[in-house]
Amino acid sequence: MKISFLLHNAYGIGGTITTTFNLAQALAARHEVEVVSVLRHREDPHFTLDPRVSLRPLVDLRREGDDPRHRRPSRVFPAAEYRYHQYSELTDLRIGEHLAAVDADAVIGTRPGLNVHLALQAPGRVARVGQEHLTLDNHGPRLRHALRRAYGRLDALTTVTEADAAVYRRKMRLPGVRIEALPNSVPDPVLPTADGSAKVVVAAGRLVPVKRYDLLIEAFAVVAAAHPDWQLRIYGKGEEHDRLRRLITGLGLWNHVFLMGAAAPMEAEWVKGSIGVAASDFEPFGMTIVEAMRCGLPVVSTDCPYGPGEIIADGVDGRLVPVGDREALGAALLELVGDDERRGRSGRAALRNARRFAPGPVVEQAERLLADAVAARRAGRRTVVERASARRALTGHGFAARDAAIAAAGSVRRWVRGASS
Repeated sequence: MKISFLLHNAYGIGGTITTTFNLAQALAARHEVEVVSVLRHREDPHFTLDPRVSLRPLVDLRREGDDPRHRRPSRVFPAAEYRYHQYSELTDLRIGEHLAAVDADAVIGTRPGLNVHLALQAPGRVARVGQEHLTLDNHGPRLRHALRRAYGRLDALTTVTEADAAVYRRKMRLPGVRIEALPNSVPDPVLPTADGSAKVVVAAGRLVPVKRYDLLIEAFAVVAAAHPDWQLRIYGKGEEHDRLRRLITGLGLWNHVFLMGAAAPMEAEWVKGSIGVAASDFEPFGMTIVEAMRCGLPVVSTDCPYGPGEIIADGVDGRLVPVGDREALGAALLELVGDDERRGRSGRAALRNARRFAPGPVVEQAERLLADAVAARRAGRRTVVERASARRALTGHGFAARDAAIAAAGSVRRWVRGASS
């Protein structure tokens, strides 16, 4: 099988890029695989890509960023999508040309706007698989309305959790589209795993408000007071950096909490720690949680929608605490910091339990899904075998009608504002 991934920008840093590269190179062991990056802004990717996977960009911003066509708005990429301002008449043209000429058996889109391109522009001979790396409820009514109108042309749609797959089935009214949870995979560790002896707690991710590093720093103040020989290392970069630096200084934690900057890959940093931690208000999956567990670290995480609760077995390989609860987060960290035996036992359990996110099991599931989609496309039938119940269809119709009404009202408001200006 030839498999083609359509990615926003393979030359950046982010969870979607990481998991796309992971899946692509795992599939490359038995298939011909390419990653097509809509945008390119630097010579080489931040992350190393297996040489068996070909990589090519469609628009090189270093040379084409000032192209007049790139200053005119996209007509295909949905306007309500977060990345809309980065898409243009030029990206419409290049993506359309790429899909028209693609020789892959299956094309995989990796964000909502690209899934729309795929649904509307891929030729009929190609199996179309959309991936959702956020969640349906994370999208506003206008975007859900746009996705609902396009996604019916997909063969399959994958989410990263079972919980989000259930929401898509219930709310989206996509008869004939196979909706399946396909978790992100993390490669087998190359370095020796952590042994739990280092007095270091590790967190990683973009320094943005939803990750709640402020809550984590405040919670760690309790740990530092009781165990001053422990430290918290936070890896990542983002808009919250300066505010977090001021918070660390204000709490007197400059010898205990360190903003380490971005690190890619993170494996070498995880194995230097003994506990992983995540304090997010919202986490579609929790890639860093799995990365930490695969390196032998138990993880303390908020039990936010949707991912952590499907990854961590509370009290076995980590701890789940209520969202936004600083005291509970600090107490859970103290449990593991203060108990060497429990920390070691939980770390070994994390290593065992996280094997289900190894490339092998995830790739086998992806291969089955892609093979079914390709076979169904060639036979002129849909991949879905389960017929939606009447109740689910009615529920989906209700959500669709509500989103359509909100989207229409928003269009009227924008027209009125434009007419009056």
